[in-house]
Amino acid sequence: MWKGFILGIVAIIVVAIAGGYIAVVSGMIPVNADARPSHLERWAASRALDAILKREADGLVNPLAANDVNEVAGVKLFAQHCATCHGDSSGHPTPIGFGLYQHAPSLGRRGITDDPEGDTYWMVTHGVRLTGMPSFSKTLDDTQRWQIATFLKHFDELTPGAQAAWKNVKVAVVSPDLWPPIRKRGAAPR
Repeated sequence: MWKGFILGIVAIIVVAIAGGYIAVVSGMIPVNADARPSHLERWAASRALDAILKREADGLVNPLAANDVNEVAGVKLFAQHCATCHGDSSGHPTPIGFGLYQHAPSLGRRGITDDPEGDTYWMVTHGVRLTGMPSFSKTLDDTQRWQIATFLKHFDELTPGAQAAWKNVKVAVVSPDLWPPIRKRGAAPR
């Protein structure tokens, strides 16, 4: 009885692996950046990111104070390294951010004040696979990555100097004529 049961499980595993292989080599799994992700893909990516952040970012404490020096530095670093994808103070999506798979969130109107700074620091440091979010661990030092996290966390309560610096950040944005289709896909500027 156990022998048949075990053989059945092995057969199911072999069929699943063979089916997956056939799906990959026959081009049945979309790899184009403008394809809508499946529910399974979104679920798996979201759960994997949540799990890794819980394991590796929980407990990371920002060593920097939320002050004018660090916030202005964070704005300048964001403008140099992040705004191309995540937008400027207008809050509108950029052509690059909108063209990425997954769309880069437009952070210009809301920052990410609801995320722990450790999560933001971790994502800036390590990037997020399959999203276009690069790792800045080799191009920005530890303090610079924390300054970006500080700016984004305190977005709603920036110092006057940081607020003025942020209002001066400008990048190319997607034409307003395209916003209705963007909204339909759930990536509208907020």
